[in-house]
Amino acid sequence: MQDSPPIRMVEFVPLIAALMALAALGIDTMLPALPNIAQRLGVDAIREGPLILTVFVIGLGIGQLIHGPLTDRYGRRPVLICGLIAYIIGNLLAGLAGNFTLLLVARFASGLAIASGRVVTIALIRDCFSGRAMAQVTSLAFMVFMAVPIVAPSIGQGILLVGSWRLIFEVIAGGALLCLIWFAVRMPETLKREDRQPLSIRATLAGWGVTASDRYSLGYTLAAMVCQGAIFGYLSSIQPIMAQVFHQPAWLGGVFAASAGTMAAANLLNSRIVMRVGMRRISQAALVVMIMSSSTGLMVGRLGDEPLIVFVVIQAITMACFGLATSNMSAMAMENMGGIAGTASSVQGFVGITFGAVIGWAIGLSFDGTTGPMHGGFLLAGLVGLATAAIVERGRLFRPS
Repeated sequence: MQDSPPIRMVEFVPLIAALMALAALGIDTMLPALPNIAQRLGVDAIREGPLILTVFVIGLGIGQLIHGPLTDRYGRRPVLICGLIAYIIGNLLAGLAGNFTLLLVARFASGLAIASGRVVTIALIRDCFSGRAMAQVTSLAFMVFMAVPIVAPSIGQGILLVGSWRLIFEVIAGGALLCLIWFAVRMPETLKREDRQPLSIRATLAGWGVTASDRYSLGYTLAAMVCQGAIFGYLSSIQPIMAQVFHQPAWLGGVFAASAGTMAAANLLNSRIVMRVGMRRISQAALVVMIMSSSTGLMVGRLGDEPLIVFVVIQAITMACFGLATSNMSAMAMENMGGIAGTASSVQGFVGITFGAVIGWAIGLSFDGTTGPMHGGFLLAGLVGLATAAIVERGRLFRPS
């Protein structure tokens, strides 16, 4: 393991981040448009509108099971290039959808396609780095990647000012096209021919078995899954919270940016300290603080008349903890998966995203006119995540790694 990328680090990290961000762009730009899309296509904004996000995320999860074995067999480049082309087509079709059912089909297909981005980026990092260095590079990529969630809702709102919700899908397709050109021109293949795995049901099942039987892979995948569920619950809840709890729907972009900004800052901090402090200490301490911050939010909400500024501060702290916890847990889950990085990242991504989306959907459906269900989701994520880490580490929490 050389612990160095095939292109200069100053280009490698932004490219990885941009590829990661395409899936986030497909989610976060939709947030301001959900009521508008629901109204135009004749469905209920509260009950059916979030399906626009949910089916995309489920496709994103399931698609990874397809792309993982393919990228271990044929290499990183062809799988991602084909996935990006399909993602562009899927978004163009979504922009042309004449009814809600067709829109959901196009969104699901788009999620299946861009799942290649999640699988290949993790595999690319694992091809080039290991251990704490992998966590450091992942954090740097996440820091750049978080620029998209910060601005995406504002982009969506801006697009709605000059055009219809259909234009949002065209903008996403345009961003994917730029990333496709950048990747195809600049990124060489990182999977050596001698390391390629056979493509067969038996080999795929064997890879799944290795991924599921490794204690760190399974444990930290499950811990990351519940944290992902809390984030998806946030995405499902934040629009009605801003509209119905705080009566400030126009502030959605700013509130979202504050939370995403602290997550980006947390990943920058992680990249600076992880080599010295260690992945386990950072992630487990972050889970403890997440438990404290979400508990505080839950109590403040139950007292009634929750000030918006208090909500923003508590959520910013919680999201920073999420960033610190998940970037390190993702790296730890991949520690022993170097030989099957594509397959392993696909299984881990499928579990985290698909079941996380289901958890988030349940949190969104639990919206009761307060911030309670959302804060409760983060509290549960912190408790389950910390308990899972304790089991994985056999009770030895906060040890150096």
